[in-house]
Amino acid sequence: MTYDAIILGAGAAGLFCAALAGQRGRRVLLLEHAERPGKKILISGGGRCNFTNLRTTAANFLSANPHFAKSALARYTPADFVALVEKHRIPYHEKTAGQLFCDGPAQAILAMLQEECRAGGVEMQLSCNVKSARKTTLFTVETAQETYQSTALVVATGGLSIPKLGATDLGYRLARQFGLKVEPPYPALVPLTFDADHRRQWCDLAGVAAEVNARFGGHSFREQMLITHRGLSGPAILQISSYWNRPGGAPGAAHDSTAQALRLDLLPGRSFREIVEARRASGDKAAVKTLLAESLPRRLAERWLDLEGFAQPAPPLARLEERLHAWSVIPAGTEGFEKAEVTGGGVSTGGLDSKTMQARNAPGLFFVGEVVDVTGHLGGYNFQWAWASACAAAQAL
Repeated sequence: MTYDAIILGAGAAGLFCAALAGQRGRRVLLLEHAERPGKKILISGGGRCNFTNLRTTAANFLSANPHFAKSALARYTPADFVALVEKHRIPYHEKTAGQLFCDGPAQAILAMLQEECRAGGVEMQLSCNVKSARKTTLFTVETAQETYQSTALVVATGGLSIPKLGATDLGYRLARQFGLKVEPPYPALVPLTFDADHRRQWCDLAGVAAEVNARFGGHSFREQMLITHRGLSGPAILQISSYWNRPGGAPGAAHDSTAQALRLDLLPGRSFREIVEARRASGDKAAVKTLLAESLPRRLAERWLDLEGFAQPAPPLARLEERLHAWSVIPAGTEGFEKAEVTGGGVSTGGLDSKTMQARNAPGLFFVGEVVDVTGHLGGYNFQWAWASACAAAQAL
């Protein structure tokens, strides 16, 4: 049998693309190498699936071409996906800053996508490892079990993050095979690690969290930071890690150690100097350490003052204020693809049509979702890119 489209990968983008194409009357075969579809969907959002973000714009994504995502995002919006969620009567809520989560388990989103695939007559093959793909007149996909042919081939194989879920580099290999450039993949939205000295200084505070403003390379995120047994995590750190760890912008590039430093504002939007002076004006003789412990977790405040050289009873307030708002932290690295929520880099957008996600030099070949060099911020943006890019390809099939 010859299919209208073979889609590789039954994650968010692959499932959605298959469902939409099937419902447009296309004969679709969906191939997944794992024993079940949507594994990453099930663990996302702490098991509640942060399935979109109402505030999505192209500015929420990293790419070598920052304009590439605009077309797909404009034509399939968060409101469109919310309408589908509501059609399936899945309860959801907005957590913060436009982030939408299921009230119940993420399984509801996966079940919805599978139901949409059934409505489109999609044929799905699981535990199906692709050995090769080539094109003559048609695309021929050889698997360990069988060989299939189709008019179009959609690559929705994801990135390298969370290899225990089965992540592979198949999508990048196929892109190169068909003459497309691949931007170097890197772990994004990933915890940062300390070297041995900094672990000894800080990591016994594992579990301590504080709101910070994390800055690097002109980008900043005001959210929670968490000290871990290996370094730093929490939303603010995951967000800034995508920029700090980006090839050419941080470790691995030619630059001095100062360029690697993150700047952490430990008291965003507040002046510690004003706090101290106001308390002293009221006759309060409390020590600086005591006052800082009222604005930060006590253990963090005490350790920071000691290690930054402000342990004396009356440290210079001007310098203390400056350092509190620009604590310089130089991570040793990241926790890698094992802990990265997504993969940065990927199939270069320069070789793809932004309206269809089709390869310019290989008609009928499409790339969607995480495999493409479009990487979202934390908070539902990567799912919205999956839905939008999948829709763009499905409409072009």
